[in-house]
Amino acid sequence: MTGHVAGIFRHPVKGFTPEALSAVDLAPGRGFPHDRIYAVENGPCGFDPTAPAFISKQKFTVLAALPKVAAVRTRYHEASGDLEATAPGAPPFFGRLAEEAGRTAFADWLAEILGDEAPGPLKVQAAPESWRFTDHPLGQVSIVNLASVADLGRRMGVELDPLRFRANLYVDGWPAWAEHGWAGRRLMLGWAEAEVFKPIVRCAAPDVNPDTAERDIEVTKALFDAFGHMNCGIYVRVTQPGRVSLGDACTAPQLKAVSAS
Repeated sequence: MTGHVAGIFRHPVKGFTPEALSAVDLAPGRGFPHDRIYAVENGPCGFDPTAPAFISKQKFTVLAALPKVAAVRTRYHEASGDLEATAPGAPPFFGRLAEEAGRTAFADWLAEILGDEAPGPLKVQAAPESWRFTDHPLGQVSIVNLASVADLGRRMGVELDPLRFRANLYVDGWPAWAEHGWAGRRLMLGWAEAEVFKPIVRCAAPDVNPDTAERDIEVTKALFDAFGHMNCGIYVRVTQPGRVSLGDACTAPQLKAVSAS
């Protein structure tokens, strides 16, 4: 069973704009390149960059808690560490997140946009080295099966935008929900090898329309009503380094044949 990579995305600032890529180099023990390397805390969260530890996404400005975040459009320049941001009714922002002054300026700009919805104080946290502000401490790379999203949309009577699920990789060609039972199995992603860690349990973030910044449908409820769980997508850990490009094959794990006795 082989699919192919139909989309590659990074989210430089947790909760904000996905950025499309044509290829990415993955390696064991390292985060997805330039993905969730910054996060905006909504009030002190206790993150210590000298001893980074997992902190719940509820401590940050994310769509699950603040749909208005989707109204902000960001673009990250990895070579310089600069961030561009725009939002309706606000002056554009340009600053260097690689420097503390730039991070402070972005937090101040964002506070004006979010207002009382994010009581804060807001502060941009930077991830050290290979640390990432992922929703799960061991979720190195997130993958969503486009057939699963399409099937869920049909059950809901809507066309679901896959970007609601904020994955790193989107795969076309796998049967719907085939990935649900793959925990512990290995698969190929382009030239990289990976092991499936666990299904992704969905929160309220996919309920938010990425275009309108409104919570307009109940995706998580639909998942539970249809399947008795709120899983959509999988987390994988890279076991052998390699490049993943658009159009590359994604070989799904094969079940071992059971011999009759």
